[in-house]
Amino acid sequence: MKTLSENKCFGGEQGVYSHASKACACEMTFGLFLPAEAQEGPVPLLWYLSGLTCTHENAMVKAGAQAWAAEQGIALVFPDTSPRGEGVADDSEYDLGQGAGFYLNATQAPWAAHFRMWDYLAEELPAALDAAFPLDMERQAITGHSMGGHGALTLAMGLPGRFRSVSAFAPIANPTESDWGKKQLGAYLGEGADWASHDASLLMAAQGFDGPVLVDQGSEDQFLDLLRPEALAQAMAARRQEGAFRMQKGYDHSYFFVSTFMEEHVNFHAEALYA
Repeated sequence: MKTLSENKCFGGEQGVYSHASKACACEMTFGLFLPAEAQEGPVPLLWYLSGLTCTHENAMVKAGAQAWAAEQGIALVFPDTSPRGEGVADDSEYDLGQGAGFYLNATQAPWAAHFRMWDYLAEELPAALDAAFPLDMERQAITGHSMGGHGALTLAMGLPGRFRSVSAFAPIANPTESDWGKKQLGAYLGEGADWASHDASLLMAAQGFDGPVLVDQGSEDQFLDLLRPEALAQAMAARRQEGAFRMQKGYDHSYFFVSTFMEEHVNFHAEALYA
C-alpha cells in the first residue's frame, strides 16, 4: 500500500492510496476518508462508486460526502472506476474502456486481462482495506452515481449479506435494454452471456435486496432514456421492496444533484449501519 496523500478533513483524514491489484493486473488507486472516531477503533464503511469517465477523485472532491460522514462517524471509500495504465486496453469512446469498467468481470478480448472490477470490489479491495485501516467490515453499506449506481445496486444484490443498505443517484437501472449497457455488456461479456446478473432492474425483480434501498433520480436528467429508471421503480414496487424511489423535480445528472441529496443518503446508511 502506497500513501499518495493525506489531508485533515472535517476532523478526520482524507487519504489517497495505491496498491498493486492482482484482480486488475495493474496499479489501482482509491480514496479513503476516515472520521475522527477511527483513531479510537474500527468504524463502519460506506462505499461510493463513481460513474463513466470518473476516477477515484471526482466524488471525493465534488460530492460533499465527508462532512456528513464525519457527523455520523462513518468511513468512505472512493474506488476507481476501472483499471488504468500502459498496457491496459482502452477505447476512443468515453463509455468503453478506461473510466468505464461497469463493475463486472470481462471475459472477452482485449478486456479480460484487466477489467475484473467485480473481483476487485467484491474481494481484493475489501481485504486490503481490512488489513490496512481501522474499519469494521461487518458494517458496510454502498452507494454510487450513474454507472456507479448500477454497480452499487448489482453488487448489493449480487453479494447477499455483505451490505446493510444500498442507495443510488441516477443509476443506469436497466442496462440490458439500454445503449448504456448493451454496448458495454456485449464488449466485455460477449453476446449470449449472462447479462441479467448485471442489470439492477432484473435483479430487483428476481430477488430484491435484504435491506433498505434508496434511489434518487433527477426529473431533468439529460440521460433519462439511457438510465431507464422506470424499470427499476416498477420492479421495486412489484416486489414491495423496502425502501424508496424518489423523482427529484428539476435536477439533472450532475454532481450538483448528487451533493444536494448526499446528506440524506449518508444519514440513510448511518441508520442501517448503526441499527
